[in-house]
Amino acid sequence: QVRLVESGGGSVEAGGSLRLSCSYAGVAQRMGWFRQAPGKEREGLAIINTNDQVNYADSVKGRFTIAKDNAKRTLYLQMNDVLPEDTAIYYCAADDRRPGALGLGVDLYSYWGQGTQVTVSS
Repeated sequence: QVRLVESGGGSVEAGGSLRLSCSYAGVAQRMGWFRQAPGKEREGLAIINTNDQVNYADSVKGRFTIAKDNAKRTLYLQMNDVLPEDTAIYYCAADDRRPGALGLGVDLYSYWGQGTQVTVSS
C-alpha cells in the first residue's frame, strides 16, 4: 500500500510558477500527477517510474517537470509558465504493479492523495 499527501497548491498569476509536493510512504513502481478541472474528467499529466523515465501529456510538455527525491520520499511537480486553463485540483497518484510502465490513464493507478487546489488568474 502507498500513502500520498500533496501540498504546495495555491493561487498564481498566468505566466508564473508553482511547485507541488507529494510526500509518500510505501513502495511504488511508478508515480505521477493528475488534475481535474470543474466539469471535466481527471487527466494524467506526468509520470515517473523507478528507472526515472518520464512521460508527459502534450498539454504540459515543456512547461511542467516531474521529479522524485527518494531520500526525502517526495514527488514534485514544477509548474512553469502556467495558464488559466491549468486551474484544477491536482492529485498525486501511485501504483505498485507493472514495473517500467508510464501510462497516463487514471485507471492504471491504485493509490491517490487527497488533492491540492491550483488557481491561475489571468
